[in-house]
Amino acid sequence: MPLWTLDPFLLACALPLALAIDGRWGEPPAAFHPVVWMGRALGWAGMRIAPLQATGRDIRSFCAATLVWCALAAIVLIVSSALQWVAIALLPVWGAALVVGLLLKPMLAWRMLRGEVLAVEDALAQSLDAGRERLSWLVSRDVQGLDAAAVRESAIESLAENLSDSVIAPLFWFVLLGLPGAALYRFANTADAMWGYPGMRGGRYWQWAGKWAARADDVLSWLPARITAVLLWGVSRGNGARWSDLRAQSRLTPSPNGGWPMGAMALALGVRLSKPGVYVLNAPGRAPQAADTQRAVHLASKTLLALVVLAVTALLLIAIVHTHV
Repeated sequence: MPLWTLDPFLLACALPLALAIDGRWGEPPAAFHPVVWMGRALGWAGMRIAPLQATGRDIRSFCAATLVWCALAAIVLIVSSALQWVAIALLPVWGAALVVGLLLKPMLAWRMLRGEVLAVEDALAQSLDAGRERLSWLVSRDVQGLDAAAVRESAIESLAENLSDSVIAPLFWFVLLGLPGAALYRFANTADAMWGYPGMRGGRYWQWAGKWAARADDVLSWLPARITAVLLWGVSRGNGARWSDLRAQSRLTPSPNGGWPMGAMALALGVRLSKPGVYVLNAPGRAPQAADTQRAVHLASKTLLALVVLAVTALLLIAIVHTHV
């Protein structure tokens, strides 16, 4: 097989290996974390692009941010492609799979996401203030006015949305395009988290400077968000909800993608999930209880397992077909 051709058997081995590394060791130190490097580069550039005050139609900021985004994305693609190529060129398949799995691990964050969501519930068991404080590590919204049920809602929403953004989507793009696909997606998602705001944040105005980053993330997250919702709906067996119910919930959020996994989780648990003044998912549902956080994590784990089984099976079938062609 040519070195520039992705070996489906290698991908099939690297994917579960990356998850095993994540489960055993979690995130690498910040000094060695490529997503942290991406964030630092985006932060440095953003402070020089986004204006200090609200403006009208700011084409200059939009164009500058778009060019910088493309330049940084190109660097991410070049570096990740080179690392993958070197691994394949110099190592046997098992060695290349090990290296690619190690490099893929920082592009996903299942152990950290799971731990942070469960930590919110543990903090709530101590006091409402402790729960709010812990939730502030996980979400960007104002948490001070939230009651215990609202804190749980926010934690479960974050679990569902980040299951798609931080786990399913990087793995989806890895299966399609290898390490460069996962790295590019992680860069785009990080750029959206840092730049993709409709107004003021951090003393800068992002309406136009962040528009490209927000739209790029919407495009790259479109299919993974729906795959996440389908798998969640499937592993919960719909919990009595119909597919049309899930589609209806997905339209209730401002995000074109976030409503899919969050709506699927709300229906699967039978609970109401909301962001005050913005949306309410599964409005007839009950307020989430402490046990629902554990149930949500369990469903998310089953969803991830379902994706891994499907992806690895598909890759192995492709590898078998290749060996007989």
